[in-house]
Amino acid sequence: MMSSFSQNNYILVLLLVFTLWTCHVMSRRLPEAFSSERHETWMAQYGKVYKDDAEKEKRFQIFQNNVQFIESFNAAGGKSFNLSINQFADLHNEEFKALLINGQKKERGVWTATETSFRFDNVTKVPTTMNWRKRGAVTPVKDQGTCRSCWAFSTVATIEGLQHITKGELVSLSEQELVDCVKGDSYGCNGGYAEDAFEFIAKKGGIASETYYPYKGVNRTCKVKKESHGVAQIKGYEKVPVNSEKALLKAVAHQPVSTYVEAGGSAFQFYSSGIFTGKCGTDTDHSVTVVGYGEAGDGTKYWLVKNSWGTEWGEKGYIRMKRDIHAKEGLCGIATNALYPTV
Repeated sequence: MMSSFSQNNYILVLLLVFTLWTCHVMSRRLPEAFSSERHETWMAQYGKVYKDDAEKEKRFQIFQNNVQFIESFNAAGGKSFNLSINQFADLHNEEFKALLINGQKKERGVWTATETSFRFDNVTKVPTTMNWRKRGAVTPVKDQGTCRSCWAFSTVATIEGLQHITKGELVSLSEQELVDCVKGDSYGCNGGYAEDAFEFIAKKGGIASETYYPYKGVNRTCKVKKESHGVAQIKGYEKVPVNSEKALLKAVAHQPVSTYVEAGGSAFQFYSSGIFTGKCGTDTDHSVTVVGYGEAGDGTKYWLVKNSWGTEWGEKGYIRMKRDIHAKEGLCGIATNALYPTV
């Protein structure tokens, strides 16, 4: 027969085991509850609505994984840039790429006669820093939405900048006109090329303003006539010599430049601030606009790049990418296929 002392000890052991088990269960539930509340707050912030509970649970799990990735990355330190939760936080990286990254992958050959020239080739001196945004040649950051029209935004941004430089006026121009009207190897929201867009604008005689032809983010029927002129005209475009950050520097010193980068990585997806040095290759899949360059306090050189994913991404819609790296292609292939409009 068990003594009173033994019974008391037995009860105490049971209570201890139960307490430990309860603490373990609660410790698991508290983070889950916190994450759920965090997800709800994030949904409200970005106006996210899911079709049913199953979809919401799926997105919640992805959200949790992305948050863990972001927080682990930032906690590890040792990087010149940070990540943050943004509007893409409930997307798998593959979904993100399918949703936003340029769908066109075809290799391009010679485009026009002007492609073989580079008007800044003989330039020997350029400013140590350049910021076309501060010089008033850059319109506010825009958002392509779920339309893979980065090529149109990059094209437009360079022409907006050139219009300000040559005529002293900054007018927001129409990406939607390009989405609707540029054909050939460009297919609106399925992706395209800045080269095709420049050729279209040069042949048509100009591009409409954003006010006249506002952005809708979907493929629509072209509503402008070929002979109609827009508020900004170009003669054509030129290519920056391939795989030369020095040549790209000369071009950006004179005007904003359209270029392609590999932007499909998770670090790029959640980039928040600092000078980006993340892992990426040269399989370029996204079109952006280089609107300047500079040097950080620690001596790190960077490109100032305008993106088209809204102001919630990056540094209010911009990313600073490390400049003058060892690879001739530049970080993420930024120097592999850059071009600019001419007048």
